[in-house]
Amino acid sequence: MSVLPLVFTSGWASGINAYAVVLLFGVFGATGLTDEVPESLQRTDVLVVAGVLFLCEAVADKIPYVDSIWDSVHTVIRPVAGAVVGALLAGQNGSLPELAAGAVGGSTALLSHFVKAGTRMAVNTSPEPFSNVALSLAEDLGVAAIVTFAIFHPVAAASVAAVLLALGLAILVFLAQRIRRFWRRRSQRREERQLADAEARARARAPSGDGSEHF
Repeated sequence: MSVLPLVFTSGWASGINAYAVVLLFGVFGATGLTDEVPESLQRTDVLVVAGVLFLCEAVADKIPYVDSIWDSVHTVIRPVAGAVVGALLAGQNGSLPELAAGAVGGSTALLSHFVKAGTRMAVNTSPEPFSNVALSLAEDLGVAAIVTFAIFHPVAAASVAAVLLALGLAILVFLAQRIRRFWRRRSQRREERQLADAEARARARAPSGDGSEHF
């Protein structure tokens, strides 16, 4: 059971920023700060890909509505990443079956992903973009701090991650009304675009009225 706290923490962090988790674990393992990181996460190609995708997420995550589209795409990616990292950590340590560790990491990542995606939907109901930037920076710094803390104090870090996950789920319930408002606005914009496209097509098909069609 010694690796379970680290698996839980990595799963929580993967639900928020999976690429940062892979990058941090890989760097910590490659620099010799910990022996818990499997060699597959320390490979140069893995670190390069994780770094590039982390930079992409760092930009997309701070743009209103683009962040929610990015979250939708990562509804599968983040839980899968949490499960894979958890299984790799368990396989390296050997104290937990890889399947169980993958289930813990994946399910925790899925819950924290829902918290992040739902919170962003609520924030996007605000017309100003500064909330997105501030929230994204807080998430990035929080993931970096807790993953680093988990390397040296896994049990304490897992306790912090559990509290943050519980608070996030409670906030998500509280923000449910704003999230519904977000979906209503998104549906309205889609309907408005469809109506505008239909009107444009109708005008394009309409006769010019100058009588030239008789010649």
